[in-house]
Amino acid sequence: MEALYSSASTCSCSSSLPLCPVNFSRASLKTPRAFSFPNCIRKHTYVTTASLAIEQQSHNPKLALIKIGTRGSPLALAQAYQTKDKLIASHPHLAEEGAIQIVIIKTTGDKILSQPLADIGGKGLFTKEIDEALINGDIDIAVHSMKDVPTYLPDKTILPCNLPREDVRDAFICLTASSLAELPAGSVIGTASLRRKSQILHRYPLLKVEENFRGNVQTRLKKLNEKVVQATLLALAGLKRLNMAENVTSILSLDEMLPAVAQGAIGIACRSNDDKMADYIAKLNHEETRLAVACERAFLLTLDGSCRTPIAGYASKDADGNCIFKGLVASPDGTRVLETSRKGLYAYKEMMEIGKDAGQELLKQAGPGFFGC
Repeated sequence: MEALYSSASTCSCSSSLPLCPVNFSRASLKTPRAFSFPNCIRKHTYVTTASLAIEQQSHNPKLALIKIGTRGSPLALAQAYQTKDKLIASHPHLAEEGAIQIVIIKTTGDKILSQPLADIGGKGLFTKEIDEALINGDIDIAVHSMKDVPTYLPDKTILPCNLPREDVRDAFICLTASSLAELPAGSVIGTASLRRKSQILHRYPLLKVEENFRGNVQTRLKKLNEKVVQATLLALAGLKRLNMAENVTSILSLDEMLPAVAQGAIGIACRSNDDKMADYIAKLNHEETRLAVACERAFLLTLDGSCRTPIAGYASKDADGNCIFKGLVASPDGTRVLETSRKGLYAYKEMMEIGKDAGQELLKQAGPGFFGC
């Protein structure tokens, strides 16, 4: 893999998170043609070793106590640096320079950009190589977007920690209309998500969807600016983590667009036999998020959806402290959408049953052949 980022300029930013504000106006999205990291990220140097790009501290007096594995996109790095900051806040001795190192790993999903994700197929398109590095000892912990994590974890790994969840909703971004409903017939929406595509076409069958709308957030906004498509949908969580929420035209309600399973959640994995790392990340865990994600993933596991099955699911806590779950499966063209909901105790055992039971109901409703690849 090529060395991804090698600038070593100094940083005057007050935060160590890679925040990338991009100004928005109805005339244009002011995204740079060639995205570059702000100073708070460019101060780090990354050295390539095989498929890894390893952050080098300016002095590096000793071996890192924790090596964090992550993808190299701006959003993935924002999440890795958020994890780093939380580790330092919980374990002050990790604030010493060189104690925590960021290791960038290029995944299959990052390498293949010419095809829609559904056509590439397979599990763990954005996690497999990171998990392999974890198992091989090249990194100590792995930071994942939970919606990218397969329902079955690799052997020798555990994922005991979820950071507090961000807003799970999807954002509508457009230069000419304030909502999907305002777009004229024939307008093209760019999204690589079959979940988004199916729900868009179910409500607005006269719109069109460009499936092979790939790339990081900045790349997709650049394509929108260049009028490759008329609009796009992005996870609001990612835009917030990148300080790019100002680009949002409107936010879709959960009734309009049910989110992907585990959308907005960050997961931290370690080796199953590494008690030291498990102890480090245990203090970072947000239990309400962990339980919600477990419920949603139990739903997904029960459905065992194929690479071409749109699935959405969201578990949340209501005002009375109960779990409210909503689930959905659809045909890719949006002509058939099946939904279900559940309410129960906000506790692990009960929420796992809620997810499984909701999945079993939709399996029965869908009938044979619905989930075929």
